[in-house]
Amino acid sequence: MNLTKNEIERYSRQLVLPEFGIAGQEKLKAAKVLCVGTGGLGSSLLLYLAASGVGQLGIVDFDVVDASNLQRQIIHGTSSIGKSKVESAKDAIFEINPLVKTDIYDAPFTTGTALDLVKNYDVIVDCTDNFPTRYLINDACVLADKPFVYGSIFRFEGQASVFNYQDGPNYRDLYPTPPSPWLVPNCVVGGVLGILPGTIGLIQATETVKILIGKGETLSGRLLLYDAMNMRFRELKLKKNPAREPITELINYTEFCGTQSPGDTAVEIDPALEITATELAEKLKTEDITLIDIREPLEWEICHLPGSTLIPLSQLAEKTKEIDKAKKIVACCRSGVRSVEALHILHKAGFTDAVHLRGGVHAWCDEVDQTMPKY
Repeated sequence: MNLTKNEIERYSRQLVLPEFGIAGQEKLKAAKVLCVGTGGLGSSLLLYLAASGVGQLGIVDFDVVDASNLQRQIIHGTSSIGKSKVESAKDAIFEINPLVKTDIYDAPFTTGTALDLVKNYDVIVDCTDNFPTRYLINDACVLADKPFVYGSIFRFEGQASVFNYQDGPNYRDLYPTPPSPWLVPNCVVGGVLGILPGTIGLIQATETVKILIGKGETLSGRLLLYDAMNMRFRELKLKKNPAREPITELINYTEFCGTQSPGDTAVEIDPALEITATELAEKLKTEDITLIDIREPLEWEICHLPGSTLIPLSQLAEKTKEIDKAKKIVACCRSGVRSVEALHILHKAGFTDAVHLRGGVHAWCDEVDQTMPKY
């Protein structure tokens, strides 16, 4: 695939690299990369792959841009708030490099669609933030025999590797089974340094380019660990596990991972065990209710319901004896997901009438007090 005069001028700083040259740039131009997720990792990855001259980029996401994204998801801007993330990303890519063809998939990455998508691209990059999708990406890549560039972030730490490449290990060799999502919260709950996903996303972009041009030593067989707070990189060796069960088909990954991750995703629950923000506001006018906020102290400092008591979820089981059983109990969290887990703890401790606030503090902000900040 020959380069045009415009392309030679645009990519000239790469073309003069002996390890790259015209041949490397032509390989990039002919390449197709699928990015699953356009958040923090996907932002830096997509911007740099586009600038580098990857010919075709596929983007999968079904979210919209929110103000809270802009601290780290640099492919989106203030004017994109409320806009589809894939549309926003496509516009940014076009602005950086109109020569790149962009395919957008404004839909979930599911068991039903994964294989058809993966088969159409040369390299698949995981820029998601949850275990069910990550296992799905891995298994689809194994079945389609596609390289899988992995990245993960949490608070001040990140990981990166390359799976299913040149007979190397895949993600299940590193994590045969998923941890409990309650033990590994996502960035919504645990937070993340805004710069961190840029670092890991750039590492993913670097590995993707090396795979596409066939140069350099990739992270296949190695897990790169990054500690941003102490500015340290470490490396672990990875090997294929011959005892691991082979991957022969795609499965129900939400079921495989145990439950949905805490965050913004709604949880189905018996309506008798929940109360809406509007209903709670009315009851608080006439009833003596104990509001238990099970978020973390830093979240509490951002905003909280008037009169609520802070008992972090991790401490709730040991502090149930301090709660007055004579009062009606309402548990609340950010979005009404962790509070469902709190209900299990409260009911087990004998608070069988306890309910949780549907939609959490966010619902209170929307329905009762619009002056309260969201996060």
